[in-house]
Amino acid sequence: MASKESTPTPEEEFQALQMYLNEFNQQIELFSRQFQFIEQARMEMITSIETLRGLKDTTDAVSLLPLGGGAAILAKVIDPNSVLVSIGSDISVRKTNDETVSFMEERITEMEAQGKRLAETIQKLQAQAAEVGGRLEQLYQAGQGQPTGRS
Repeated sequence: MASKESTPTPEEEFQALQMYLNEFNQQIELFSRQFQFIEQARMEMITSIETLRGLKDTTDAVSLLPLGGGAAILAKVIDPNSVLVSIGSDISVRKTNDETVSFMEERITEMEAQGKRLAETIQKLQAQAAEVGGRLEQLYQAGQGQPTGRS
């Protein structure tokens, strides 16, 4: 018995392409959210660096200290050259102001590289989705000229 390869019908191809397009769109959404998260964290680090540089040589700085639940108090910064820095996994280390700025600048560089990779991935997925969308449009247009088989 000879094996026959079946070619998908236009309807089957249309459904498969719709499924692929949905998957591409879901992936694009996921990577876009990751990109936004990284961009937000990068902007927060930039703001922190500006604040640290502003506090570096002060002796009478006052800052808002968040307490939680939307409450904060004014607090005097006793030693602006001693900064507790989170290094992950709920671990913090004490660094000087300059060391903290350098650490944050390195993290910003890493985030920019991650963001660039994510943007490239998003662009590739968008191009693939556009190809699938184009093929779907071709199938749709071809189906418009077809008789439906009804009398």
